[in-house]
Amino acid sequence: MTHPCLHCGACCAHFRVAFHWSEAESDMGGEVPRELTEKLDPHRLVMRGTQASHPRCMALEGVVGQEASCGIYARRPSVCREVQPSWEFGVHSPQCDKARLAHGLRVLGQEDWVTKSGAITLP
Repeated sequence: MTHPCLHCGACCAHFRVAFHWSEAESDMGGEVPRELTEKLDPHRLVMRGTQASHPRCMALEGVVGQEASCGIYARRPSVCREVQPSWEFGVHSPQCDKARLAHGLRVLGQEDWVTKSGAITLP
């Protein structure tokens, strides 16, 4: 089973990605590449490209809805780590649904997490 997010990328091209400045590369232990961020306010940064009228994170690689992935996946901000695909862990995600619908993609259902053997994938 290929993870549905590897064909999606809708959340990366729909929401503003704002997070505390300490998550960016710094002496504080942050890992988000600073060159991919811009200042939002005194305490927060945003991922470049996500404040536009048609947001698209600068770290997003590929085509939304076809083949998309995060170029800094292991170093992505906490807010990105918190977004869960609908039903992956048995819980509905309105945020995932909203982004997918905005890009003309169908929402994910429980059936998207069933393997060919019929087993449901669990964390």
